[in-house]
Amino acid sequence: MKILLDAMGGDNAPDANIKGAVNAIEQIKSEVILIGNKDVINNRIKELYNKDDIKEISSRLSIHHTTEQIEMEDIPTQAIKHKKDSSMVVGFNMLKSGEGDVFISAGNSGALLTGATLLVGRIKGIDRPALAGILPAYNSRLLLIDCGSNTNCKPINLLQFAQMASIYLRNTFGKENPTVGLLNIGTEETKGNELTKESYKLLKEKSKELNINFVGNVEGRDAFSGEIDILVTDGFTGNVFLKATEGLGKLVKRTLTESLKKNILSTVAAIPSLPAINRFKKLVDYKEYGGALFLGVKRPVVKAHGSSDEKLFEFTVKQAEQFVENRAVEKMIEEFEK
Repeated sequence: MKILLDAMGGDNAPDANIKGAVNAIEQIKSEVILIGNKDVINNRIKELYNKDDIKEISSRLSIHHTTEQIEMEDIPTQAIKHKKDSSMVVGFNMLKSGEGDVFISAGNSGALLTGATLLVGRIKGIDRPALAGILPAYNSRLLLIDCGSNTNCKPINLLQFAQMASIYLRNTFGKENPTVGLLNIGTEETKGNELTKESYKLLKEKSKELNINFVGNVEGRDAFSGEIDILVTDGFTGNVFLKATEGLGKLVKRTLTESLKKNILSTVAAIPSLPAINRFKKLVDYKEYGGALFLGVKRPVVKAHGSSDEKLFEFTVKQAEQFVENRAVEKMIEEFEK
């Protein structure tokens, strides 16, 4: 298996991308191809690891040279059209041609959506692909879809998000009948804006036919109860929800750490509880959950956080391998063909 990693995408590129790949390589079976300017990458390899060639670190690491990169401020459609030798466009073309099995990028989200849709192509029957991110929940995990790719949606899009996420969890995590909730401001059927009210009606009407276990509206405070497996919303609301959750996790970790170190008594008293405290910190750390899967395109694509550090890239690379091994895309194509 070959994992294609955009080495030039993200706020901390290329260092975090390189370090994440190096950290992950001994934990996976796949090859990792870093896509980007070879001179820049080799200079960083020399500086970070005192090696002249990335192959000296691992024979399963390599570089595919490109001369351009898509910036965060670039207009997505123009960037995909005109920056043909950018790390993102080259990555998509390699994925489409079979030179890689999955593509990871922390770059411009709009360009990633555009490139995945135009260059890789949508699965037949899906109107809009969507980003599906994993979040912690009580004794479980929560799949949030869409978490940032479609800011303006129609009810049919939310119905298909629920369908794609249900297929993914059944085939990847073995959840035979995952519960699906619609993110809303109240649990009543009449609550919400036009989109959520019409989406509720459509989900209620089509759930049995499409094998979706729809349980109704879910308020944000109940999303992490462990009773919901999939939380469906539009990309604008989902992205706000995702980043607010990540910010709260950071606040809790920082506050807890400062409280334990406040004085000698609190530090000593905390020693017996350190294993439990560390487990809790790990639970609320979004970096433990990798990137967001881009469901609905013909080949596996993973969107890493724009602010990804080496740890998050490491988890995302491992997650990408699992995504391919579970044949998530192939199974989704089979389901939609039915």
